[in-house]
Amino acid sequence: MAYTDDAVKAKLSALNETQEGIVTVAQWVMFHRRHAERTAQLWLQKLRDSPAPKRLNLVYLANEVAQQSRARRKEDFLIAFSPIIAEATAVAYKGSSNDIQQKIRRVVEVWRQRSIFEPAIQDAVEARVDEIDKSRSIGKKPPLGGSLFSSSSGSTPSELQPLVPLQVALSKATVTSGASATTANAEYDKMHDPSTPLPTPPVHAARLSQLLKALANAESSVSEVIKSRLALIDGLEKLLETNRSALSREQSLATQLSERRSETEAKKREVEDGIMRGLSAENSPAANFGDSGIEGEPVARPEVEALTPPPVEALTPVGSPKQEQQETSSVAQNNSHAPNTGFTLPGFGYPTDAAHYNLQHDPNGLHTKRRKVAHEEEDYAQFAGGDLDADVAELLKQESGLPK
Repeated sequence: MAYTDDAVKAKLSALNETQEGIVTVAQWVMFHRRHAERTAQLWLQKLRDSPAPKRLNLVYLANEVAQQSRARRKEDFLIAFSPIIAEATAVAYKGSSNDIQQKIRRVVEVWRQRSIFEPAIQDAVEARVDEIDKSRSIGKKPPLGGSLFSSSSGSTPSELQPLVPLQVALSKATVTSGASATTANAEYDKMHDPSTPLPTPPVHAARLSQLLKALANAESSVSEVIKSRLALIDGLEKLLETNRSALSREQSLATQLSERRSETEAKKREVEDGIMRGLSAENSPAANFGDSGIEGEPVARPEVEALTPPPVEALTPVGSPKQEQQETSSVAQNNSHAPNTGFTLPGFGYPTDAAHYNLQHDPNGLHTKRRKVAHEEEDYAQFAGGDLDADVAELLKQESGLPK
């Protein structure tokens, strides 16, 4: 079958997952290795338009062609695949099931183990796959029951958020430029290899044109990398300047706090030393000031009134001569104010009713406590034998219970 775009598309469409089918298509593709660049472009287009299982078969086909080319030292397809293999692997990996993704990762590991592609190309392929895994893990919601304060691996501090898009752009530009530069340098080295026979002038001219195109693409991609890196450096310098200003303020604050801490420690030691020396009130600064706050004038002590016990009323036995004499004098003094009823008790000097009145009502408005005096029977007999009035004697007999 002659090589045409339709023939290549037909072979790729008929590709199945069996080893025999993959090897058969790989041999046909390698037979037309002079069309390696075109075949690689058609392969990438078919990969983009195919479902996930079909993409895995196309990755297996590229793996077979690349390994056979390395083994036979025919680098046409290696040069053709190098600029697009990272993007193609990412297209096949993204959106596929976990099983297919693990198989694609296994192929990428084989490429590294057997050094199928240049190290820069291999790094670009792995970076694209890792980027897809990282974006998928960031997009997932945290599991229920997790801490609200736990930090996820994809979280970015607010100070670094302006740098994230700059770093992403730089990473993409680096991957693209690495592949383009590797391809251009490989074509240039092959073109100037002394062991390579010089082709015919028309073929030579065509290869030189292809080399110029590759070199221009590589130069453009490297210029994009330089632009992205300068933007990132500018953002980093702004962040660095912000942190330097904050550092200066924090250092000044730390110095101030250290000085105040030292001052407080010295004052604390001074107070503790005063306590250990038994600092008295006379040695304290407040002892040198008087009531008016003038130094040198002592503080006058307040006069305290002496405590005296309250007077204790003397206890006098009832009926004692002294107490009876005092009461007689007191009653005689009040006799002049008492009304006269016409009869008196001997030895008292005032009428009986007046004595009752004076004992019950004090002239000053106070109630006087009556004092009960016990009299012996012989006293009343003595009174009765005297010159008492008959009515009084009869009254006394009745009160004392004596026989009439």
